[in-house]
Amino acid sequence: MTPHLEEPPHPDLTAIGAARQHLGTRVRETPVWRWRGREIDALLGPETEVMLKLELMQYAGTFKPRGALLNILAQPTSALERGVTAVSAGNHAIAVGYAAKNLGVRAKVVMIETANAARIAACEAYGAELVMAGNAHLAFEEVRRIEREEGRFFVHPFEGPETVLGTATVGWELGHQVPNLDAVIIPIGGGGLCAGVATAIKQLQPSCQIFGVEPQGADSMHRSFAAGKPQSIEAVQTIADSLGAPYAAPYTFALCRRFVDELVIIDDGAMRRAMGLIFREMKLAVEPAAAAATAALCGPLAERLRGRRVGVIVCGSNIDGATFFSQAQL
Repeated sequence: MTPHLEEPPHPDLTAIGAARQHLGTRVRETPVWRWRGREIDALLGPETEVMLKLELMQYAGTFKPRGALLNILAQPTSALERGVTAVSAGNHAIAVGYAAKNLGVRAKVVMIETANAARIAACEAYGAELVMAGNAHLAFEEVRRIEREEGRFFVHPFEGPETVLGTATVGWELGHQVPNLDAVIIPIGGGGLCAGVATAIKQLQPSCQIFGVEPQGADSMHRSFAAGKPQSIEAVQTIADSLGAPYAAPYTFALCRRFVDELVIIDDGAMRRAMGLIFREMKLAVEPAAAAATAALCGPLAERLRGRRVGVIVCGSNIDGATFFSQAQL
């Protein structure tokens, strides 16, 4: 495990279980599926148990509503009178739209101009007001302006205790659904999902190894681990736009440093191949981010995890057919 300078406060299992209960039916307990098939068995050996946590079946299509709901639920009514705001390449925007509609709050969301049209439409379908920005850095500047000038509560896409508490419920579910895991592989964008899932799994199953996965063109967590403090990247250069956070943030970075055993990096080609593999064998059309953990398992981690019991986080999928077939290597 990567050494750390100081231990950040983290939610214990009692707090995570209470958060899951608080979320109630606003989120689904997503299923776990044991992946067996000709191709995956040939790649990893039939003795390898691949357990897919299918968070793409969550409301709004990803894990994101868990943290968005808990952030909004934690605020007093007076703090929500002017509504909420958020920034996203798509999935967090959709989740905040869903959460705001579910809780009867107005949402104004900043999205990046290159966001997939299907994601823009999904966010609008939940009633959110959209503002478009040229890139991730400009989007964060705009959302901070909205927060400051309009008094809206900012629902951060990957940072903060409530966000991590929400993502920890994914790990809490997985750890109870599948005992005796040898490893869990988690995609990393800003690090909120990885921090939460790792925090829960390491407390439920301490001997389980945690691997975080980043694409080459969005490696802020790798840079942060190397520097010993959160780092930013100048530009996101990957097809996995859902993993394209422009920087790492202190709280999620600290929890990843504490609970993640190792980081793995993959390229776009590996995600394209994993998208095709998942489509052929699981009949699921996933976005690149949702294929990242599978790409790591079938690539750099294949031999190390052969014969092991491995949890794979399929973090979500909001992708239209045309984009999927242009990106997946089928």
